[in-house]
Amino acid sequence: MPGPLRALVLPDRQRRSLDDLRQDLDLSYGESRSKQSAFWTMLTLAAVIAACGILTDSTATVVGAMIIAPLSTPIMGIALGAVQRRHSTAAAFVGLGCLLVMLVGAVASLVVPQSYDLLTNGQISGRTSPGLLDLVSALATGFAGAVALARKDVAAVLPGVAIAISLVPPLVVTGVCAGQAAWWPALGALVLFLSNLFALVFAGMVVFTVLAYAGAAARPVHRGPRRAHVMLGLLFTAVLLPLGAHTVATVLLNTWTLRAKSAAERWLAHSPGAEVTSVDAQSRTLYIHVRGPGELPPIKGLLNELEGEVPDGVPIVVDAVRGRQITAGSVGG
Repeated sequence: MPGPLRALVLPDRQRRSLDDLRQDLDLSYGESRSKQSAFWTMLTLAAVIAACGILTDSTATVVGAMIIAPLSTPIMGIALGAVQRRHSTAAAFVGLGCLLVMLVGAVASLVVPQSYDLLTNGQISGRTSPGLLDLVSALATGFAGAVALARKDVAAVLPGVAIAISLVPPLVVTGVCAGQAAWWPALGALVLFLSNLFALVFAGMVVFTVLAYAGAAARPVHRGPRRAHVMLGLLFTAVLLPLGAHTVATVLLNTWTLRAKSAAERWLAHSPGAEVTSVDAQSRTLYIHVRGPGELPPIKGLLNELEGEVPDGVPIVVDAVRGRQITAGSVGG
């Protein structure tokens, strides 16, 4: 980063020393016992609050857990340690903290009936299908948090609130879904957490490097200077691929549902009072919800309208009034 731009982002009078950063981010440095006690206490309470908020579908309660969750501290500690190329216990605290939060989620899932559909809960469904926008958000949050940590004027306010937002709730959702043996939603929530984790560490490493904290290592190390960056880049790419694939799939699915709705409206054009209320996809099947006062037109006409609008072979089910379902067949079949 050029000198003038660095001075704009981090004026010398607002710059925190490396020792100050380590005091905040390294739980094994300085008053380690008190810092670790506070970390485990607040993380446990944050996990319990998040579990209660998620199971009651309460956004306000989940936000409360986000604010007090301290998991961002060792995550940024990983970034600082990697930039200085020194050994750090931050990764161990992150790993053990993740296990603790998921365990709390799994225990909380015991109060959920087996017949309960987890995906009807907005707090859960919103965290089981991550996309590229989630990654972009985590990157922006990581950059903001790292810059705030390096500045004296906002260091005590922004990082804990801004960074923790994306961490504890997905881990609780992972535990809740795993406790209910809903493995795919659990995997989706875990991928969301991992993408946020790698994005935050990556952003922290970039910021701490360009703000010249990398050159302040206390002692030389024998590892290659770029090894940590390469490993993080590979992990980041491994998370980026499924997020990108999911985003593409979501865009295509939205396109197909819109086309299916238009085709169904053409199919009902000559049926007075009939209308398409919605179209949604479940388990690779398109469900077209319609309502009307009379009989529906021949179902063959719907399949003809759908040809060329959605991929061939997609099963179509028409959901009519009063729960009546008509299995129309497959497009192009």
